[in-house]
Amino acid sequence: MKKARKWLANIGIVLALAVALAGWIMLPWQGALALVVLVALWLTLTRSGRLAMAATRVGVASLPQRWGASSVIIVGIAGVVGVLVAMLAMGEGFAETLGRTGSDDSAIILRGGAQAETNSVISRDQVPLISALPGIARGSDNRALLSPELSQVVNLTGKADGTDVNAQLRGVGPMAWEVRPQVELVEGRRFEPGLRELIVGSGAHQQFEGLEVGSTINIGNQQWAVVGRFESGDSHDSELWADAEVVANTYNRSAYQSVTARLAPDGLQQLKAAMAADPRLKLDVETTRSYYSKQSAGLTKLIKVLGTVIGAIMAIGAVFGALNTMYAAVAGRAGEIATMRAIGFRGLPVVVAIMLETMLLALLGGILGAAVAWLGFNGYTVSTLGSNFSQVVFSFRVSPELLWSGLKWALGIGLVGGLFPALRAARMPVTDALRGA
Repeated sequence: MKKARKWLANIGIVLALAVALAGWIMLPWQGALALVVLVALWLTLTRSGRLAMAATRVGVASLPQRWGASSVIIVGIAGVVGVLVAMLAMGEGFAETLGRTGSDDSAIILRGGAQAETNSVISRDQVPLISALPGIARGSDNRALLSPELSQVVNLTGKADGTDVNAQLRGVGPMAWEVRPQVELVEGRRFEPGLRELIVGSGAHQQFEGLEVGSTINIGNQQWAVVGRFESGDSHDSELWADAEVVANTYNRSAYQSVTARLAPDGLQQLKAAMAADPRLKLDVETTRSYYSKQSAGLTKLIKVLGTVIGAIMAIGAVFGALNTMYAAVAGRAGEIATMRAIGFRGLPVVVAIMLETMLLALLGGILGAAVAWLGFNGYTVSTLGSNFSQVVFSFRVSPELLWSGLKWALGIGLVGGLFPALRAARMPVTDALRGA
C-alpha cells in the first residue's frame, strides 16, 4: 500500500512538473521577472528563505571540489540551448527574408486558386486588361506600373560543394525597376530587352559559381551574358533576372505566371473589385508582403517543429545527466546535509538550496549555449529550397527572443534535474546520513 501511494505521489509530481514546465516555456519575460522578484523577496524576508540562502552558499562554495561533475550539467545544457537556438534562428531568418520581400503598396496577381507562381498561368491577352484596371499606380507617362513575369528553375553549380543546385531565373517586364524600387544595381548595368543578358542577385552571386559580372553561363542550352549584380535585401537576392520575352522564347512559354504591380493609394480594394467584375479575369490578387509571408509559413513551421523536437530529445538527455550529477552530489554531501538538518535546517530550505544550486549551473549552461549560438550562427548565410523548388539565400537570425527562449529551456532542465535529488536530500533520515558520513 505504501509503495502504491509513493508511486501515485511520484506520478502526481511528474504531472505537476510537466504542467509547470509548459507554463514556464510559454511565460513572457515580464512574468519571469515577476517570479524572480517573488522568489527574491521570499529568500530575503522569510526565515526559511534566509536558511535556504545560507545552505545555497555552502553548496556553491563546494562546487570547485566537484567541478568535473558540475561541468557535465553545464556542457549538456549548453548543447541543448545551442542547437535549439540555432535551429529556431534558421527558421526565423528564412521567415524574415521572405517577410521583407514585397510590401503593402505592391500587389501580385495570380490565376484564381493558384497558391504560388509555379502553378499559375496568366495569358498574354489578360495583361492589357489588367493594366487598364483602377487601383494600379501609373507613371509620369500614364502607363500602368506593372511587370508581367515568369519564373524558371535552372541548374547552377553551388560554390559550397560543387554540386548542381536549383536557382530561380525570373523573367521581368520593362517596369520591374519601378515596381520594385528596393532593387538597386551595385555592379555593372541592367540587361538590354531582347538580348540574352542577366543581372544576378548578391545572394545568388555568393552561392553559385559562374555569376561574376562579365562572365557567360549556359542556361537552357543557350549562352547568357552576366551584365550586372543587384541587391534588394530580400528573397529576390537569390534570383537571376532577365527580359521576360527572352526567357519565354528560350523555354517556349506562351503565357506569364504572375503580374506584379504598384498600387495606388487604397488601390488594393479597387483592384480586387474591378477584377471580380470582369468575367475575363478569373484571377486572385493580394499584396506582395502577404504573398511572400504565406510562402515562408510552411517551411518556417517545419523548422520550428524540428528544432523543438530535437531540442526536447537533447533536453531529456541533459535532464538525466543533471539527475545523475545531483544525485551523486547529494550522496557525497550526505553528512553535510544531515548536519544542517540536525542544527535546524528543515526540509524546505534544503530543497530550495539544492534547486538553486542546480538552477545556477543550468543558467551558466544556458548562457554558454546562447553565446555559442550568437557568435557561431547569427548572420551565418545559407540557402534552402523555397516554395518554387529553387534555392533561397538567407541568414540565420539569433534574436533576443530566441536567446530568452533558450535560457528558459536551460532553467527548465535545471528545475527537473534538481527537483528529485532535492526531495531525496530533504527526506534523508538524519541519523542514517550521519552514520553514513
